[in-house]
Amino acid sequence: MKKITKATYLKWYEDMLFWRKFEDKLAQVYIQQKVRGFLHLYNGQEAILAGALHVMDLSKDKMITAYRNHVQPIGMGVDPRRVMAELYGKKTGTSQGMGGSMHIFSKEHRFYGGHGIVGGQIPLGAGLAFADKYFKRDAVTLTFLGDGAARQGSLHETFTMAVKWNLPVVFCVENNGYAMGTSVARTSKSTEIWKLGLGYDMPCGPVDAMNPEKVAEALDEAITRARKGEGPTFLELKTYRYRGHSMSDAQKYRTKEEVAEYQKIDPITQVKDIIKKNKYATDKEIKEIDKRVKDLVAECEKFAEESDFPEIQTMYDVVYEQKDYPFLPHKLD
Repeated sequence: MKKITKATYLKWYEDMLFWRKFEDKLAQVYIQQKVRGFLHLYNGQEAILAGALHVMDLSKDKMITAYRNHVQPIGMGVDPRRVMAELYGKKTGTSQGMGGSMHIFSKEHRFYGGHGIVGGQIPLGAGLAFADKYFKRDAVTLTFLGDGAARQGSLHETFTMAVKWNLPVVFCVENNGYAMGTSVARTSKSTEIWKLGLGYDMPCGPVDAMNPEKVAEALDEAITRARKGEGPTFLELKTYRYRGHSMSDAQKYRTKEEVAEYQKIDPITQVKDIIKKNKYATDKEIKEIDKRVKDLVAECEKFAEESDFPEIQTMYDVVYEQKDYPFLPHKLD
């Protein structure tokens, strides 16, 4: 695995803090009705993305996930201003404002969504991996899903094909404790989701996903395996979300005390503590990072606020592919 250094920890801190503050800003503007529809925030789960990006080859590896998907494309290289604009429904967004919160997408940066159907991305992730194997691209696809999606039949169908064909894919369950508002203990006799992989003779196991270093180690092993042609891996990334399933979630299924306990092992705090313990940065340097993050979030908000909404015509252009559609002019290339 690529060595974890002082620079790694400083990058992790700045990236994870930005992702957290970016989501906090979205929560704020959602209340102001500047972002509409559903809004699923990633607060508390940042160590997963930080660890994954450390071991991925961003020049060829791919990522696909469900609808809690705002910060992943940013990590993959998408301009965060465009992600913010997409959530605002503006034409400067990643999909010209047509995708919104649950459907961020960037083929250029190999981020394939953003899927609103629970478990819908699981077979698609295997399909991306199949294409890479078929065309001998030496790439690996990380397919993320929630603990609720582990109950979908599509997961089992996909696992069967993935192990049979030795596809270069890593299936990652982001187990944040609750599928919407239902705990794993209420949906299954076994609360160890990773054990589903045993039935397919697939390498599998649990990971402390509040720690980016642990995530990086587990994913590096799985990615290396996949790249060697040894097939898929199934990991249960045990994490926690501090906010509700979405902004409309009253969170009556858990106590404030429970949330507070998990905040004691906040991934950002863990990274910051290591930075201070090893004297990777002074208090002044940490404050400078904090200011850069604050300024970038403000820049993203300003960009989204000042961008224009797409013309109504665009809605028809992205639906009707036929160039000579007789009822509406087609403008998009």
